[in-house]
Amino acid sequence: MQLSVIILNYNVRYFLEQCILSVQKALEGIDGEIIVIDNNSSDDSCAMMQQRFPEVKLISNTENLGFPKGNNIGVAQAKGEYICILNPDTIVAEDTFFKILNPTNWTPETGIIGCKLIDGAGNFLPESKRGIPTPWVSFTKIFGLYKISNLFGKYYAQHLSKEQSGKVEILVGAFMFMKKDLYTKIGGFDENCFMYSDDIDLSYQVLQQGKYNYYFHDTTVIHFKGESTVRDGTYMKRFQEAMNFFYRKHFKVSFFFSFFMKIGIVLFSFFKRFQGNVTEKIQPEEYFLVTESANKEQLLVELERKFGQKFTEVVDVSIKTEFILDLSTISCKKAIQFMEDHKGKNHTFKLISSNATFIIGSNNSNDRGEILVLE
Repeated sequence: MQLSVIILNYNVRYFLEQCILSVQKALEGIDGEIIVIDNNSSDDSCAMMQQRFPEVKLISNTENLGFPKGNNIGVAQAKGEYICILNPDTIVAEDTFFKILNPTNWTPETGIIGCKLIDGAGNFLPESKRGIPTPWVSFTKIFGLYKISNLFGKYYAQHLSKEQSGKVEILVGAFMFMKKDLYTKIGGFDENCFMYSDDIDLSYQVLQQGKYNYYFHDTTVIHFKGESTVRDGTYMKRFQEAMNFFYRKHFKVSFFFSFFMKIGIVLFSFFKRFQGNVTEKIQPEEYFLVTESANKEQLLVELERKFGQKFTEVVDVSIKTEFILDLSTISCKKAIQFMEDHKGKNHTFKLISSNATFIIGSNNSNDRGEILVLE
């Protein structure tokens, strides 16, 4: 088997469903499999999987084992030569896996390949490519120096633009593509870390094996991002623990270093918590349906009833417009490109699932998102 796609789920039932629908399309023509590990979700994720995707391997954990252990359990049962660690709150394009599996991307020194990620508003996610968070690099991140000049841009690997493929040090755990034997040789994700620095640690361990990690810009994946995490006190505690874990494991720790990093981690985690508190939803002034359905008028009637507002036929760029993208008639790749082309402060996006039973989306990477059931 060529590819195993590993998806660790926790309480994101609808995002998981659309993720799998997109992955199934992307696996057409590839000898591959999907493995879903559920970390004891309290929603009906497992029931949905059993009903909608009985052919997909489902591993149901009886407790939340965290990101590293959950993924390690899935990879242990993977049959593919390659594995893709994929978040459930993602949507992949139909040609994503084909492009990355191209033999020209793989040399004996290739470690992990990542790709360009955008959020639910079509904005590039800079964590798609990063550098090793050494004390100085972390300082430039915490205090925002990377925004001033690329001289301080190592945290987000600003030696590459988002439209340039190239070697980077750290890739994000939402999408990690690598050979299974390398993952196994390293030992997978370190289970001593519950979550948050696991992708940094895995990327760093790959570098220590003499391999390089690679940012591949020529395919784009939507990562809604905020869906699996509530930024509360528990989040802050785990984030601090995760960063402390990475520094203790890989850096010589002095008193000054520990003091500096403790202050920095507290500030950074506080910022992340504040960043995640979305206080107000953007209310669109008009809605526009993007579809290739022959039954467009019937779909419009249903949507106008659900949204309680008439849909426009002509977009006014000066007005806050929400685009409803119909994934049951247009490809995920087209939808992703549309979002990138039309992103802006006046535009938001929601996506009708590939089976046309619900609508999902989020207005920014800190937004928990919206779900509207159509059935």
